[in-house]
Amino acid sequence: MILKKITIGLNLMKKRYLLFLVAAFLCGANRVWGQAEGAVPHIPNWQNMDLGADTIFGISTEKAYKELLSGKHSTKVIVAVIDGGVDTLHEDLKSVLWVNPKRRKGDDGTYGWDYIGGPKGDVHYDNLELTRQVRQQQALYEGKDSAQLQGKELAGWRNYQAEKRILDSKRASADQNLQGIGGFARVLDGIVKKIGKDTPTLKDFQDFVPQGPGEMQVRKVLVNILSGGETYPGFKKNELDAALEHYTAQRDYQLNLGYDPRQEWVGDDYFNSGQRDYGNGDVMGPDATHGTHVSGIIGADRTNGLGIKGVADNVSILNVRTVPDGDERDKDVANAIRYAADHGAKVINMSFGKGYSQDKKAVDEAVKYALKKDVLLVQAAGNDNADIDTAANFPDRRFADGGEAGAWIVVGASGPKDDSTLKASFSNYGKIAVDVFAPGEQIYSTIPGSQYAYFDGTSMASPVVAGMAALIREYYPKLKAAEVKDIILQSVVKVDHPVLLSRGGTTEKVAFSELCRTGGVVNVFHALQLAESRAK
Repeated sequence: MILKKITIGLNLMKKRYLLFLVAAFLCGANRVWGQAEGAVPHIPNWQNMDLGADTIFGISTEKAYKELLSGKHSTKVIVAVIDGGVDTLHEDLKSVLWVNPKRRKGDDGTYGWDYIGGPKGDVHYDNLELTRQVRQQQALYEGKDSAQLQGKELAGWRNYQAEKRILDSKRASADQNLQGIGGFARVLDGIVKKIGKDTPTLKDFQDFVPQGPGEMQVRKVLVNILSGGETYPGFKKNELDAALEHYTAQRDYQLNLGYDPRQEWVGDDYFNSGQRDYGNGDVMGPDATHGTHVSGIIGADRTNGLGIKGVADNVSILNVRTVPDGDERDKDVANAIRYAADHGAKVINMSFGKGYSQDKKAVDEAVKYALKKDVLLVQAAGNDNADIDTAANFPDRRFADGGEAGAWIVVGASGPKDDSTLKASFSNYGKIAVDVFAPGEQIYSTIPGSQYAYFDGTSMASPVVAGMAALIREYYPKLKAAEVKDIILQSVVKVDHPVLLSRGGTTEKVAFSELCRTGGVVNVFHALQLAESRAK
């Protein structure tokens, strides 16, 4: 899932206020809305700034271009973005998109490939992997009596019952959230109708005299939100409507055992993991927001004077559409990795993840294939504030046969302030499973329609590192993928102060070295200096 769609990134932004809306309406929560103390400010390009010069904990990209790369020759590097789609017409991306050199007249596979589409169109919504597993096990175990089972069949039945309980719990939670947010929306609509304006202001809500506890609570929430600088139309579209859309999608598609779009839209032999010849050439798909944002962070045109500047200045971004609104499927992930490797990618960005894996072997074999072709894989750690040393998070660099992918980097998300808030509150962590942290809060980048937006997520941190890896490979093309990984990890800026970490219902201060292998945030300037030394 785009990061857990990680619900990384876009969905994280959609969910920022969602649960507080529910709490506010159902429970009368007293949370203050708007920009809270310590909140991340909107600073375009902060991820590329320098801590010393700008007092912002970026990765020193602009300093590197000015002091280390000026006048130097670079070699174009292909970076694959395995994601939910990309806007191929975006003003800041058109010039950096990979174009298939083997395309034929009429061939739609111009900018990459779509493994969740087919002759009839593209998959938009899909199940969670949990839902798919329960559906498949249902045919085997539903109605059976455990007393009559033994051995592997009994173990399978118990696993089915456990996963079904988890699915039922998630479904109940989605229904409750929809009920709360829907109730909030109905009361708000009534207030706006009474105010008599399509676009009420902060003063309108302050002057409104509520009738009953529902109107009192909703008015309080809106006053706090608008006091923080948000507008009513912005809140309505980006938070409230997005919340309803998000939980409706959970209920109707992601957690719905009766919904399976695969055969209708893709039409492949789904359980044949060795099948390669399916999909279509539509890399944009129904919703290209997340993939477009990721692509811009990596390599948005640095020379056109528009919008933003990507980390890397000489890349071709190859897009492989693989991630729906729901969990990606292992077969598609495996084929996407192979496609990227076969078409010359030297870096692959994977801003997605899920808690279950149905065909890990297929993904493992694809990763091994890519590693043989000298590809560096960069993965977002996830947005559940979980310790992924112990919590399942797929894809996983640890192979099922006991080995581990070497040229693979897992990235947590950091913020712009060099203080106790440096770890993004949502970011997953792990002293073993996570390698480094990189900017991932309020990252400004490209979205469809030649527009731009701020998103949070390890989905945003991962492409910062992918762009950094591409930049190193541009200027030092003889370095192998494993060497580039080693350079990135060895050149981090070590964090020597504790940071806040919420776990077990409490917030504590921990050493940054407890959150990742390196105990630091990536830095382009230091990495290029080390690459220069290694290259010599």
